Amino acid sequence: MLEYPEMKASSSELLEKFETLWGRLDYVETKQRLDEIETELSKPGAWDKPDALTPVLKEKSQLSTKLQMYDDLAEAKDDLEAWLELAQDAADDEALGALEAQVALFRERLGSVELATMFAFEHDKNNAILEIHPGAGGVESQDWAEMLLRMYNRYAERKGFKVSQLDFQPGDEAGIKSVTLQVEGLYAYGLLKGEAGVHRLIRISPFDSSGRRHTSFASVDVYPDMDEDIEIEVKDEDLRIDTFRSSGPGGQSVNKTSSAVRITHIPTGIVAQCQNEKSQHRNKATALRLVKARLYEQELKKIEESRRQDYQAKEAIAWGSQIRTYTLQPYRLVKDHRSNCENGNVEAFLDGDLDEMIRNHLLFIHAKGK
Repeated sequence: MLEYPEMKASSSELLEKFETLWGRLDYVETKQRLDEIETELSKPGAWDKPDALTPVLKEKSQLSTKLQMYDDLAEAKDDLEAWLELAQDAADDEALGALEAQVALFRERLGSVELATMFAFEHDKNNAILEIHPGAGGVESQDWAEMLLRMYNRYAERKGFKVSQLDFQPGDEAGIKSVTLQVEGLYAYGLLKGEAGVHRLIRISPFDSSGRRHTSFASVDVYPDMDEDIEIEVKDEDLRIDTFRSSGPGGQSVNKTSSAVRITHIPTGIVAQCQNEKSQHRNKATALRLVKARLYEQELKKIEESRRQDYQAKEAIAWGSQIRTYTLQPYRLVKDHRSNCENGNVEAFLDGDLDEMIRNHLLFIHAKGK
């Protein structure tokens, strides 16, 4: 446990950072806009056409979450100042332990709000669509893809995000062939977009009886979930829609009807499929939304490339193209090759503790953009 003078110095630095950051926040504007929406929703007849309210209710939810994040930070700041006074008067282990915990909580909330100020892209606040695909290597890469799936599920759980599987293709022996997730939460896309790219794993293979070291690859793609407000024209004649039975482990889990839907956008070759719902209509709507999200992401890449921004297209899922390497043998280290950020606690990282790595990448991108 740190001594009181050390914790006081650390707290003073954090509180000074808070004052600088708080002056840049849009707290008043967010509160005013939220009040305006609540006033509109309380007017007579406002709920006569509930479908038309979907964008408004979505904005209300996002504003409420943002305002709660600001309020939680302010509360943590007040609590920290109170504990600083208490610990000074009663410098026992209990008081110092509580102060240390409050410093950690305040630092975490301050970091979250600081990251939110870096999300300048229009759709950073949106939900995210995240896909994982194993590279060449059969069961090795498929197992690695499943490890990544678990990592992102745990990360979403830590952030309080809701995760839904839109599509899941199990591996033949172990792992997964592909998975598509919808991650719902404020700034889900802004936080996860930096995960797009090739992820490399170096380890002693559990599938190799000789105990040899193997290198596996898997790719991650991330798109903003645009819901119904995406402004991308998709012509019916440009789509090929196929239906098939949902895959599963067998037995009662196998769908007896062709409810799964695969949509191919013929001009671009973009393919999206969904099989998580029993309703073919719902699966079709979700798959079409995925197609639109990918088309939108494609347009973003063209725009950003024209402005000479450093948005790299994903390369082959192989050597030399990885954005991050996870080494489990002969040493243990996770390294991001873009920001050069490293993390030696591999177990915690694979258990979803990605905040520091994501934060460093966003700071790296933010610094490059200045």
